[in-house]
Amino acid sequence: MVFLMLSVVGFTVGILGNVFIGLVLCSEWVKKHKISLVDFILISLAISRISQLLVFLFESIIIGLYPQLLATYKLTKLISFLWRITNHLTTWLATCLSILYLLKIAQLSHSLFLWLKWRMNRVIIVMLVFSLVFLVFDFLLLETLHNLFWNIVNESNLTLYLGESKTLYVKSESLLSLSYFIPIALSLLSLLCLFLSLVKHTRNLHLNFVVSRDFSTEAHKKAMKMVMSFLFLVVVHFFSTQLASWMFLLFFDHKFEKFIVLAAYVFPSGHSFILILGNNKLREQALKVLRHLKSSLKRQNPFTDALSRVFSKMKT
Repeated sequence: MVFLMLSVVGFTVGILGNVFIGLVLCSEWVKKHKISLVDFILISLAISRISQLLVFLFESIIIGLYPQLLATYKLTKLISFLWRITNHLTTWLATCLSILYLLKIAQLSHSLFLWLKWRMNRVIIVMLVFSLVFLVFDFLLLETLHNLFWNIVNESNLTLYLGESKTLYVKSESLLSLSYFIPIALSLLSLLCLFLSLVKHTRNLHLNFVVSRDFSTEAHKKAMKMVMSFLFLVVVHFFSTQLASWMFLLFFDHKFEKFIVLAAYVFPSGHSFILILGNNKLREQALKVLRHLKSSLKRQNPFTDALSRVFSKMKT
């Protein structure tokens, strides 16, 4: 029951953050009849993460209440494919956001960077199309390995694994985990380029005897924080899911394996609030919501006061 309660808490927190992002940006889209590329990616990311959280909660309920259903081939296959779709979309959309920060903020003189910056919208669209093509090959690999794996495993008792099945499982997980390499590498590259751009910009300020911080410096630092937070959370998410899979293989229905699954909620739940704090538009709306909640309660609330102070500090 503790596992299910923590799963519901993680699910609720993530849903609140992502629904808030979606509602705020969609309402502005309706009012202005146009939308920026950043807002479109944020809306898509919020929708994909809501779907991801629903998959996580569904799996948590099965693990917590009906673990015997994991021996069902069709159900396990369905969960695996849903996991793959939602993880792929959220990871690549967040990566596109990192690349977009780089192209909008960085000031590099390399001809390739200038060419990409000039065609920023096309670059992001090509990245998304490429990710979908990559997802198709990912599905084909998952389908093949899933069928091979279940042909070896004794479906009547998942605790009776053969040495061949364990080896195949480890190989399949290793191959499927390679899909994280490209988005993580692109995010690391964007972080490095942002850092180099910041160093160059700071050096130019010193050469011109400008010591005060300017808008460009703050934009660089904010973008670097956003990319670093994404990288940290996606690494935690990746290792938690991989560790949970291997724990499931070695110790089926082990209690410790259940709580490792909870770490998977950190990425879709925590990153949404980081995006709210890093976006001026979303942060302002969050402050308005907190002020409204505080006035409607007609008394001091420690939780809303703490959140208000956090958002106010981020604003300054």
